[in-house]
Amino acid sequence: MNTGDNAFVLLCAALVFLMTPALAFFYGGLVRRKNVVNTMMACAGVMGLSVVLWIVIGFSLSFGADHGGIIGGFEYVCMNGLDFNEALSYAPTLSSFTYVVFQMMFAMITPALITGAVAGRMRFKALFLFIALWSVLVYYPMAHMVWGQGGFLAELGAVDFAGGNVVHISSGVSGLVLALLLGRRSGVEHVSYRVHNIPFVFLGAGLLWFGWFGFNAGSALGANGLAAHAFLTTGLSSAAALLMWMLLDVIKDGKPTLVGASTGLVVGLVAITPGAGFVPVWSAIVIGALVSPICYFTMNFLKKKLKIDDALDAFGCHGIGGIWGGIATGLFARSDINPVAQWNGLVFGDARLFGAQLLSIVITIAVAVVGSLICAGITRLFTPLRVEHKEELLGLDLTQHGEQAYPSFNGFD
Repeated sequence: MNTGDNAFVLLCAALVFLMTPALAFFYGGLVRRKNVVNTMMACAGVMGLSVVLWIVIGFSLSFGADHGGIIGGFEYVCMNGLDFNEALSYAPTLSSFTYVVFQMMFAMITPALITGAVAGRMRFKALFLFIALWSVLVYYPMAHMVWGQGGFLAELGAVDFAGGNVVHISSGVSGLVLALLLGRRSGVEHVSYRVHNIPFVFLGAGLLWFGWFGFNAGSALGANGLAAHAFLTTGLSSAAALLMWMLLDVIKDGKPTLVGASTGLVVGLVAITPGAGFVPVWSAIVIGALVSPICYFTMNFLKKKLKIDDALDAFGCHGIGGIWGGIATGLFARSDINPVAQWNGLVFGDARLFGAQLLSIVITIAVAVVGSLICAGITRLFTPLRVEHKEELLGLDLTQHGEQAYPSFNGFD
């Protein structure tokens, strides 16, 4: 083991941990004020649930001995069989526990992303049960298929540096499925749902950007040049996307917005995630600059045309951004940057990686759709998914938690 690598990855794990509270502020600022507590509580609940599940069975199912390329085993249940003084083959310079806690933070942030799609209308206990089931049926198999030894998607030759498939596409698509199952919020076609706290939105986005450096750079699993490369591409893609979203706001409405800039920097981070440690630095500008118009169109035109109520654009940001990021990795990746990529990207004359990326995206979408439908079906056996109409009108803060973010506020917004 290497003490420098351990210190670096543990620090990165702490940065990734910060991303879930950051997401709570980002989502919390976007919703109506009567649903702020519920939206942030969804992230808080996921934080507790995901840690316990990960230690009990999650790590073992994700990184245990391969079973059919789909799932791991039970040899590491409750950390049984792991010695913190020894390394795993996944990261030979790290303590096994360092690798466990770093991956644990990914298992935390991923299901939290789903909550944005259902804000303002899903029962908290239904969401809590759904997330527990989803972690087992979708996230752990996806983590094994992409990052586990013998994983199906890894064997196809597809690459995912820090979670394009595992984190963003899976959560974004699952959020879309849940949003469709729940239906639209009451009066959404008649009421203007204004962002209630723009400073919260930017605070959350800024902390997400900060934490994302640990997310992507830490995925190098060592304090090395590849980590520095991933750090640089991460910052560059996000900056390019932020600037492009500002430009789109100016073109459409004549002035840039802070909510738009915050959204742009987040989609830029999403897009670079699968390729941060595979693509040349210059390509990060292209990836970030293109993801903003792609996601902008999805959120502002396609969603309205199809009448999909993805409340906080979990699918528009993470699903679409993650899909573009996976495709872009197939376009721009170079094996001389990271030999985990067996082939160069399509831009450099080889179509094999591009094909593997497309196939992995399709498989990820299928797993997320089928898994989410199963989880929702099981959840419905115990509780309705959606709150009652009166509860929705009163706000989920009061009806689901008996709390109000702004106690002096007594009306509807």
